[in-house]
Amino acid sequence: MNASAARTGLRAHVGTPAPKIGTFVFEFVVPGIGQILKAAGADFAVLDMEHTGFGFDTARAAVKFMQAGDLPGIVRVPSKAYDHIARAMDIGADGIMVPMVSSVEQALQAVRAVKYFPDGHRGVAMGLAHERYRMTGGSLAERFAAQNARTLVILQIEDGAGAAAADQIAALDGVDVLWVGHNDLSVSLRNPGAFDDPAFVAAEAQTIAACRRHGKSAGRLARDPAEAALFVTRGYDWVSVAGDVMLLQSALADGIAKVRPR
Repeated sequence: MNASAARTGLRAHVGTPAPKIGTFVFEFVVPGIGQILKAAGADFAVLDMEHTGFGFDTARAAVKFMQAGDLPGIVRVPSKAYDHIARAMDIGADGIMVPMVSSVEQALQAVRAVKYFPDGHRGVAMGLAHERYRMTGGSLAERFAAQNARTLVILQIEDGAGAAAADQIAALDGVDVLWVGHNDLSVSLRNPGAFDDPAFVAAEAQTIAACRRHGKSAGRLARDPAEAALFVTRGYDWVSVAGDVMLLQSALADGIAKVRPR
């Protein structure tokens, strides 16, 4: 496998020093969402299928809305299952976020589900959404290579086993970003929500160090802009500034508090 040899699109920014800043879409899959987030300066958006109940029809629409705004769209799939990963790629996602990756074997399975031959075993159907409906151009091998070069693979480290294997996972060709799932990681370490617990801090540091060692990126979701800025100083170079629901609620609550008579 040599999936890391060529990187295009959003993948070209993996392992580079400038922070990549985006947000999650948990609720508002509307036609203007890609343009709205792009105008705000976002580098990417993650559509969450794991915790929202969104189906693939909704995800497909969301990807198209991101494309309309020229904003890279990443889909967090509901599980590590091959059909979830491959379907998300076939609807045109620029990248995939896979939850609960705890081992090298699981990481390899995810990469192989994303990539075409010879880097993986993704099922073949060309000329559809993931190729922007192109009709001709290049051999099948060339088209495989183009897709493999652009498809971003983000794996979530969400338990102690994943953190322990982070160095081996980050070393794999085709793995681009290790994303710390902070809530589940803290639960796995038997201290929910204790992000300053020594065990959590060690697991987080181990994951970030693994990414740096192997030229990959480390990511995490922040509750607000201040926390996002803190994460960048900690070594994360991919950061989500909360999500659509949180950002709207926070801005509106702040505005109401400033206007409402005391």
